[in-house]
Amino acid sequence: MSERTGEISMKIYVGNIARESTEAEVKSLFEEFGAVTSINLLRDDYTKMLKGFGFIEMPDDKEGENAIKSLNGQLFNSRPLSVSVAKPRTDNKKPGGSFNRGNRSGGGYMKPKRYNSDY
Repeated sequence: MSERTGEISMKIYVGNIARESTEAEVKSLFEEFGAVTSINLLRDDYTKMLKGFGFIEMPDDKEGENAIKSLNGQLFNSRPLSVSVAKPRTDNKKPGGSFNRGNRSGGGYMKPKRYNSDY
C-alpha cells in the first residue's frame, strides 16, 4: 500500500538502466502501460550519475504486471532491462560495520622476532 494516499500500488524494480538515461525517458517507457505514480532512479552521491537501477510505482497491479512482462529483457538505450516486482527492503546492516577491528590476524609479512637484544 502506498503510505501517502492509502491506495494499493505496485512497486517495480528496474535494473540495467544505461547511465545516460533520464527519469523522463524511463517514466515515458512505463507510461505506455498505464499511469506511473512515482519514479526513483538511484544516483551516486558523488558523481550524480545513475547507478543503473531504480523503482517505479504504478497504481494498477494489472498494468504493472503487463509492464513487467513486456519490458523485462527489452532493449532500452542499447541495454536489456531487468524488470520485476520489487522485493521488500530488509535492513541487512550489522552493528559495527563490515570492518572488524578486534581481529587483526592474517595476511602480510611478519618480521621475525629477535631474541638477542645486542642487535
